[in-house]
Parts: sequence; C-alpha cells; structure tokens
Amino acid sequence: MDNADLVLQELSESGVLRLTLNDNSRRNALSEAMLKRLGDLMVSTANDPAVRVIVLAAVGPAFCAGHDLKEMTAGRQADDGGREYFTHVMKTCSGVMQSIVNNPKPVIAEVAGVATAAGCQLVASCDLAYAAETAKFGTPGVHIGLFCSTPMVALSRNVSNKHAMEMLLTGDVLSPQRAAEMGLINRVVSAEELSNFTMQTAEKMAAKSSMTLAVGKQAFYKQRTMSLEDAYDYASQVMVENMLKHDAEEGIQAFIEKRSANWQDK
Repeated sequence: MDNADLVLQELSESGVLRLTLNDNSRRNALSEAMLKRLGDLMVSTANDPAVRVIVLAAVGPAFCAGHDLKEMTAGRQADDGGREYFTHVMKTCSGVMQSIVNNPKPVIAEVAGVATAAGCQLVASCDLAYAAETAKFGTPGVHIGLFCSTPMVALSRNVSNKHAMEMLLTGDVLSPQRAAEMGLINRVVSAEELSNFTMQTAEKMAAKSSMTLAVGKQAFYKQRTMSLEDAYDYASQVMVENMLKHDAEEGIQAFIEKRSANWQDK
C-alpha cells in the first residue's frame, strides 16, 4: 500500500478534515509508515487555513492496535539487539503524539473499534474523543512483558492516577462506558450515530474563530504544568492578548448587537 493511502483524507466545505486510518490488514497499527504519514499530516495541517478542525477515524474493527509488533520483532535482528531501532520508533511515535497536542486545530478521535496500547495513547492525545458502543480501550502491554510506558504519558494526563495505574498494571480492556466514566473519552454514541455526532460537534467548532480556538488550545495545555499562581498569571496574559485581537472585538460587538459574528481568524 502506498503511504498516502494509509490515511484517507476528506475535507468538508466548512473546514472539517477527516483523517481515516486505512490499514485494516494490520489493524491500523502504528507502523513506521503510518507514523510518518500521521506526522506529516499534522505538520501540513497546522498552518493550513482551509483546515479548521481535524477528525481522526479508522476503517475496520480496530481503531488502532498500537505499535506494529512484527516490525518491532524484526528490529531485534540488528547487532545491538534493536536498541537503535526501538529508540527511533519511540521517538517518532512520541513526536506524532506531541504534534497532535501542538496542532493549533482541535483534533477529535472518532473511535468505533479497538484502541489498545499506542492506539489508546493516540485517543488520549486527541483533544476530544467520542466512541461507539463497539469500542474497546486498553494498555495491555503487561500481558507480553512490555509496560505501556509511552502510552502512560498521555493516559495519565487524561485520567486519575489510580485509574491510569489500574489500566497499566492489569492490562484489562475497558468498555467505552467505563472509559467515559474515567474521562478517557467524552461520550459513548451508538455505532450508527457516531460519525454524524462527531461531525456535528466538529462543525460547531469549525464555525468559531480559528484564532480563538488556537489560542485556547495552546493555553490549556501550557497552563496544566504550572503552579496555580503561575497558571493564573499566564492565563491572564493570554486573555489580554486575546482581547486585543480583531475577532474578540468583533465577537463582543456582535453579541451586543445581537447578530452573527464575521470572523477573520485574526
């Protein structure tokens, strides 16, 4: 399969870009080729004004089964037992996950199937996640002697410590209802309604000022690592700069005048 075909693209008139993982034969595993394709797309969409919101979906019964273990096993054949190769793969994967967080556009995971290990990490790295009743979530690395250490980073930033550790230490697969209770996903929707629901949510965001969403997304993730005092200082500065933007002035004036705002995304 050509690398371009690994992720299908569909852009709506309103600027919602659907990226669909399309490697069903490998359960949409994060192979080297898949990681490169996803990474390239995150870079290219970051500054594309035509793209306002990104939806990440998948074909087949698996949203993403994590790393390609056959590729990883083949990497062991190197003289160093695979150390250099494993380091490269983990660095690449970590870079892709960070590119989702750092992308100024909202990224929504639409999960209809199984999301395990690095696939669960992929879901946790997205800003929002909606799942069908057919979805499953887990970090089952302990079953094969491999603790899900990199998925742990995204997971522990979405759910409580004890919920994260329970998933990581037991390797149990969770129902979407349980994943929603824990905060890993936003909501469970029927399989028949999932795509429409996700797209409707994305369309709501696409109708907003993309400048405002970008400012807010960056600020949200940056303040989380700060102390309370530093976070308020930082967020106050962000609010001041935001207030000085055209779209904030226009939005407030439109609200006062009871009319629709004319966003210029600046």
